[in-house]
Amino acid sequence: MNSMAKVKTPVKPTGKKKGKGSPEGSPPEEEAPVEEPAHDKDSVVAHKMASEQREISVSEFFTKNRHLLGFDNPRKALLTTVKEAVDNSLDACEEAGVLPDVEVTIRPVEGNAERFRVIVEDNGPGIVKQQIPQIFAKLLYGSKFHRLRMSRGQQGIGISAAGMYGQLTTGQPVRITSRISSRKPAHYYEVVINTHKNEPDILKEEAVEWDKPRGTRVELVIEGKYQRGRLSVDDYLEQTAIANPHVEVLYEAPDGEKFKYPRAAKDLPTPPKEIKPHPYGVELGTLIKMLRGTSSRRVSGCLASDFSRVSPRVAAEICRGAGLDVTTSPKKVAVAEADRLLTAIRGTKIMAPSTDCLSPIGEDLIRKGLSRQIDAAFQCAVSRSPAVYRGNPFAIEAGIAFGGKLSPDGDKKPEQEATAPPKDKENEPEAVKLLRFANRVPLLYQPGACAITKAVVSIDWRSYGLQQPRGSLPLGPAVIFVHMASVWVPFTSESKEAVAHYPEILKEIKLALQECGRQLSMFINRRRRMAEEFKKRSYIEKYIPQLVIGLRDILGFSEADAKRCTKNLQAILEKTRGELDTSILGKKGAGTRNGE
Repeated sequence: MNSMAKVKTPVKPTGKKKGKGSPEGSPPEEEAPVEEPAHDKDSVVAHKMASEQREISVSEFFTKNRHLLGFDNPRKALLTTVKEAVDNSLDACEEAGVLPDVEVTIRPVEGNAERFRVIVEDNGPGIVKQQIPQIFAKLLYGSKFHRLRMSRGQQGIGISAAGMYGQLTTGQPVRITSRISSRKPAHYYEVVINTHKNEPDILKEEAVEWDKPRGTRVELVIEGKYQRGRLSVDDYLEQTAIANPHVEVLYEAPDGEKFKYPRAAKDLPTPPKEIKPHPYGVELGTLIKMLRGTSSRRVSGCLASDFSRVSPRVAAEICRGAGLDVTTSPKKVAVAEADRLLTAIRGTKIMAPSTDCLSPIGEDLIRKGLSRQIDAAFQCAVSRSPAVYRGNPFAIEAGIAFGGKLSPDGDKKPEQEATAPPKDKENEPEAVKLLRFANRVPLLYQPGACAITKAVVSIDWRSYGLQQPRGSLPLGPAVIFVHMASVWVPFTSESKEAVAHYPEILKEIKLALQECGRQLSMFINRRRRMAEEFKKRSYIEKYIPQLVIGLRDILGFSEADAKRCTKNLQAILEKTRGELDTSILGKKGAGTRNGE
């Protein structure tokens, strides 16, 4: 019905006339006609606003907010593109039980210095033909979001977001070649994202010849900026080799220089297992959703079958605490009853979740990774036992490399550091280099917003032999390594650059670093004692000739006896040197490089 038309309501006469009790001039006692106004301005505005409402595609949202995904400047965009492609390759290879061989090639586009062709190729299991367009040209599409187990990717955004960025900045599609078996043909696709629908548009599809028996090759043309040094693709790949010693990486930089990071371990990490949600990690809305969607007919059965570490006995105890019959249908549990159920869960003692969903690096491999890339005088590593935050298991690992040549490039320094004026290292020591990792992935940006940085800064490193300004990283020739392994890393944003400040996470990081700090303190103290002993021995060595001259004068030594006496005294000094070295460093030199 037209809201602007006049509407009259017909009225039947009641037959009543104006009586004694009716005020003079009042209308008869009958319902007056009701009319809608011809021009209702409020209604017009509301209808106009309603006509402008429409659903927003997730692709459209991230197109306008690409900074949330790590594409906020050209240099970071190049790094993020390589990072997302390499992470996908490593996850696929490890899940298939294949030692990863990853090739990364970055070439400048001819005629345009601001555009680069990024190619990442792996020897993984390949991708089924029907899934290729969805994986590379649809945001929030993946297999890892709903699985509670450790993996690099989580949300199904990364590589498709890189393709979307390339599509926005260069208009070029993502080019994919993938093969799942030597008996099957390789499939080649060119795809772009339809941002209005968040669906892939296939521009080209064909079977092609490929010399690899299986694997995936991704090629993107993006707008970027290449620069060596910290926060670069080079730095990311070096750190990836440290945290993933089982990976071999071949890298060709835009300037044509080639790098090889050979694997330091020939065994794959222990594959993590998928677990169910732990009751301590669910919230009320999630609990209601799980109750509505369960296949169990009883509340107790739902708790025991859909949650981790809940036995039938514990499920019955939770139901008693909530005042619910164990035979109650989960789908009939009201909101108030679910709230009581959640309160009972939090008041019941339940075992911590299983930790076989994690795959930590391990102390030995951390040391191997550090020694392969960093030539240090001292190295140590610590792997903490798994802990829990919000029902999610996680494990913290830490390591320290001290002294020696601490730049992963050896004596080669980044360009911006090489051009800087030299510093007096005694008076102005540099801050330690902090390497942050989450599920084996380097975190290069947003260090100030990360729980790892906060935990490092909060430790009193002066008690472990390092200088430290108030509220800053410690100073000294050291590299600090921190890795968080979890089924769900609580990143502060979709760009996955910083870990959120959960108290449980901060506590575990501090404990791991303090244990490393104690080992570092022992090494520094031993080295200080050695320096003092060497200084004393140098004095003795200096005055041995004078001592022999005095003995010759007193005892009447001949020249031959004096030479023999000098030789014997030097032999005694060398023997004492060896005994002191053993007592100070120990037989194996625990914690030092190559047992030195």
